[in-house]
Amino acid sequence: MIRSGLIGRSILSSRSPWLHEQEARSQGLDLSYELFDFSQRDLPDDALPAFLRQLSAEGFAGVNITFPFKQQVIPILDELSEGAELVGAVNTVAMRDGALIGFNTDMEGFRDSLTMGLPDVRKDRVLLMGAGGAGAAVASALLSLPIGFVEICDADPARAESLVARLEARIGKGRVVARPLDALSTDDVDGIVNATPIGMAAHPGLPLPADLIDARHWVVDIIYFPLETELLRIARAKGCPTLNGRGMVIGQAARAFEIITGRSADQARMAESFPAG
Repeated sequence: MIRSGLIGRSILSSRSPWLHEQEARSQGLDLSYELFDFSQRDLPDDALPAFLRQLSAEGFAGVNITFPFKQQVIPILDELSEGAELVGAVNTVAMRDGALIGFNTDMEGFRDSLTMGLPDVRKDRVLLMGAGGAGAAVASALLSLPIGFVEICDADPARAESLVARLEARIGKGRVVARPLDALSTDDVDGIVNATPIGMAAHPGLPLPADLIDARHWVVDIIYFPLETELLRIARAKGCPTLNGRGMVIGQAARAFEIITGRSADQARMAESFPAG
């Protein structure tokens, strides 16, 4: 039995168990995928180190990490992959001979989803909402594409500034800037990406005011539960090209599946088995 799972908050509606277990079954693997919801279990954030070590001791092969732990988990780990170090966030932890090794599959998952889902939209200037773990992966993905400029906005201005500084240390100045939420403008941007938890079933709402969304924008939300967030519903009603989180979650899950099981995942098959709606 390969034991794996997902650690986060407000994740009991996650479709990850279905996605991983169906792919394992298709490959003849005996795999269980459990949800470890710290909110449902009434666990504090600082319980994470002991919890991870306990799962490792119990023989887990690895786990996925989601909001709000993608950056908090890093000091706990014994080793980081090059991709996780690059992004500064972890969404997959492999458990190997007692060692905890962090990986990031969000960056590739988002990049591939955007490239395939919105191949022909103008991408000179993009506004990214969210500078947390997911935002760091999305920002890195955007800057790896032929995109001229990325503006980053977060409810915590210091977190946006910190992410910009890390990105500039890697790529140099001139392609990324932090924007304050209270003076946000979309006049010059081509696309808007939401990498905040706002819009999730447990965090309803909009990450930016609706009147900042215009028909000339394309809009992406990396949330996949629900697949149509309020942001996407409003954007679609205004005539914007939109993309939901389905492609990203399948792409990152396929790579996480390979890290945890050692077997390549069939992304087309995973997409077919992904629950709609």
